Amino acid sequence: MNRSDASISEEVRPDEHTPAMDWDGWGVAPQRKELSPSIRGLLAQVFKVSGESAPRSDVTSIRLRTSAVTTEGRAALAGIVGGDNVSTESADRLVHAGGKSTFDLLRRRSNDVQDAPDAVVRPGDHDEVLAVLRWCTDSGIAVVPFGGGTSVVGGLDPVRNGFPAVIALDLRRLNALTAVDPVSRTATLGAGLTGPEAEKLLATHGFSLGHFPQSFQFASIGGFAATRSSGQASAGYGRFDDMVTHLKVATPRGTLDVGRGPASAAGPDLRELFVGSEGAFGVITEVTLRVHPVPETTAYQAWSFPDFEAGATALRAVVQAGAAPTVLRLSDEVETGVNLARADSIGEQAATPGCLAVTTFEGSAAHVAARQAEASAILAAEGGTALGEEAARQWEEGRFNAPYLRDTLLDTGVLCETMETATQWSNLSALRSAVTGALVESLAGQGTPPLVMCHISHTYPTGASLYFTVICAQADDPIAQWSKAKGAAGDAITNAGGTITHHHAVGRDHRPWMQAEVGDLGVEVLRAVKSALDPAGILNPGKLIP
Repeated sequence: MNRSDASISEEVRPDEHTPAMDWDGWGVAPQRKELSPSIRGLLAQVFKVSGESAPRSDVTSIRLRTSAVTTEGRAALAGIVGGDNVSTESADRLVHAGGKSTFDLLRRRSNDVQDAPDAVVRPGDHDEVLAVLRWCTDSGIAVVPFGGGTSVVGGLDPVRNGFPAVIALDLRRLNALTAVDPVSRTATLGAGLTGPEAEKLLATHGFSLGHFPQSFQFASIGGFAATRSSGQASAGYGRFDDMVTHLKVATPRGTLDVGRGPASAAGPDLRELFVGSEGAFGVITEVTLRVHPVPETTAYQAWSFPDFEAGATALRAVVQAGAAPTVLRLSDEVETGVNLARADSIGEQAATPGCLAVTTFEGSAAHVAARQAEASAILAAEGGTALGEEAARQWEEGRFNAPYLRDTLLDTGVLCETMETATQWSNLSALRSAVTGALVESLAGQGTPPLVMCHISHTYPTGASLYFTVICAQADDPIAQWSKAKGAAGDAITNAGGTITHHHAVGRDHRPWMQAEVGDLGVEVLRAVKSALDPAGILNPGKLIP
C-alpha cells in the first residue's frame, strides 16, 4: 500500500472478539450439533456403531506437563508485553496446545499427560513481537506463532526440538484495520484479526476480502498468509497469496517490509519467502491486501453431472474459457450420494443421482447475469443438468459446519479426516484413483471398508485441487491407524505427481514429504533462509523444513 495513506486504526471492540476455540474440538460448544437420525442410521448400518457420543474429558481433569518457564523468564516477558499478557495458567496453555488436526483431537481424548506451550505471550504491536523474539533468542526459548488455532496439519504443535521451553506467541491483540486505500482497493490489517472481524471492519468502508475457507470463522489474517490459504470463493477472488500486496514481518534479526507496487522486477519477490512460511522464518504482524467492493448481488445455481469425469471436464471448460463463477466445486458420486456437500441432509439419499456441482456468482447485477449466462451455457453444453438454486444455497449455509461433524464422529468411535492435493487436469483422474486406492487399502481390516469421498474444491486454468474425506470405524489405536493411512496417502500423492498440500499447509504432518516436493537442493535453500533469518532456530521448530 502507498505509505502516504492516512492511518485509521480501527480495532475490534473487546465484546466483539471472536471467541477462542474449545481446547478439545473445533469451534465452540454452542455451535456443536447432535447427530441427526439419518446420520445415526448411516453409522449403525455402515460402521456398526451405535452413534451415541462418548463423554469428553472435563478440562479440570486434564494433566499438563509442568511449565518450564522460570519466574525470572515470566518477569522478563511481562516487562515486554505487560503482566496481564503473559500466562502460565493451565487453561490458557491448553487452549494453545496445538491445532485441530485429527491427531491433535485424538490426543486430547486420551488420558495421557497433555503437552502444551510453557507460557502464552500476547504482544500488542510489532515492536513487542520483535522484543519477544530477541529475548527468546537470547534465552534459547522456542516460539510458536499462534493466530486462530485452526491448523489441521500439526502446524501449531509445541515442538521443542531440544529447547528447554516453548511459548505460544498469541497475536490476537494485533487486531486493527490501519489503512484503506479506496482508489487502489487495498487495506492494511493486523495479523491477529479473524476472518469475521476483518470482514466487519472492511464492510464499514464498503469492502470485502471474499476469503472464506472452512476455517473462516476462527482463523486469522496472519494465519491465512502464513499457510497460503485458499478460500471457497477462490475461483472468483483468487487464493489468499494472490491478494497479498505487502507484508510486515518481525524476525529474530529485525524487521522486513516486503512488497512495493502492484508488480516489480526488482529481483525475486521476498513476499514469497513469508507467504507460506508457517512462522518458521518470521512472524507476520501486518498484511496489506487487495480488497473488492461488497457484492451488490449473489446468484446461485446447482448442477448435476452423470459422473465425476464428465463434471471435471465441464469445470475445466468453464475455467479455461475465463468464465469461472465466484464459487465452483464438484462432488464425486460417493460424496453426492451421502449429501456431504449439503449439511442439512447428510446421510439422506441424494435427490439427484450422479455428481453435484455448486456455482455462485457475486458482483454487480449486470456482471453476475452475464457471467452466469456464459458459465451456464458451457456447463450445459458439457452435459450438465441445471438443478436450480436450492442445493447451492444449502451448501453455502452449511459450509463452515463440517469440522463440527468430524468431532462428533470421533466421539462415536468413527474416524473422520480430510486431506487435499492438486495436480494438472490431465493427471486429475489418475491422482484421484491413486489416493483413493491407498486409503482403502491402508484402512482395510476394520470390518466395513472405509468410505472415501472426493470433491474438486479449487480450480485453475491448468489444474484443480482434490479434497478427500475419509470415514471408517476406529481401531483400538486410532492414532496408529490414521498414521498408517496418512503415510500411504502421502506416498500415493507424491508418486502420482500431486502436491503434498494445496491449502492445508505443511506443518508437522506433511513435513516428511517436503524433500520429495522441493528436492534436495530446495531443502538446502529453505534451510539457508531459515539460518539467515532465525539463526538460533527458535521459530516454530519441527515444522515445514525437513
